[in-house]
Amino acid sequence: MDRGLLAIWYDLPDQERDDHLAWLHQSHLPELLEKRPDVLWAAHFENAGHSKQFKEVLDRMRRAEPGELPHGGEYLLLLGAETPYAFFDPTIDQISDRRSADDAAMIARRRDANICVFSEETRVDGPDIAARASDSAPGPYIQMGHYKVDTVDAEHDLGGWYAQVRLPFAARMPGNIATRKLIASAGWGKHSILYEFVSAEAREHGFVPHEADGFDESSWTHRVHQHLIHAPVSPFVGPRIWPPVEERANA
Repeated sequence: MDRGLLAIWYDLPDQERDDHLAWLHQSHLPELLEKRPDVLWAAHFENAGHSKQFKEVLDRMRRAEPGELPHGGEYLLLLGAETPYAFFDPTIDQISDRRSADDAAMIARRRDANICVFSEETRVDGPDIAARASDSAPGPYIQMGHYKVDTVDAEHDLGGWYAQVRLPFAARMPGNIATRKLIASAGWGKHSILYEFVSAEAREHGFVPHEADGFDESSWTHRVHQHLIHAPVSPFVGPRIWPPVEERANA
């Protein structure tokens, strides 16, 4: 079971984008999976931005202080392993020391990279879980939030809200493949939530209206939102660009 995740949010200069993506998709990630059997899957996503409706939600979110952490977020690279400790043996620094000069030059093209290792607390399967094989790369379209909580009491309230409101909703939302609640083993921010959808349309029609419940000041969602401090690019929303997404037979 893939309970450990490595996440890297980053930007790329326009003039270096094509070369970096070709190296990453055609060489680096396939070689990594071949050489590291403890890494079960790799997935690369591109930020698609947000609809007007969801931007109203974003405008109400509290953010980390400027300079508190890197603010890259054009791309998100995810790796999955049985436990987070796959990403501590070797560590990020040890991997950097062992890279070839060519690989190091490619990695250096990334800007404002924010790196976290997460442990999965729990997950729920959605109605469309059949769209993804077990222990494989997340689905065609994701949303990944990354944040911390401002008080200890609010941590308990957040856990209750996930257990009683958000995760039960995700389990029955059409178009949802699975949802994982994550805790940081290393990196900024204690909490993360990873939603997998079959498509951008499924997220927009099913998830976004539910998130807008936070506009109701009497709702539990609104109360929880007041205590969350999000990373600069949170939630990240976008399609998987590697491995290529196969068309569903009934699409």
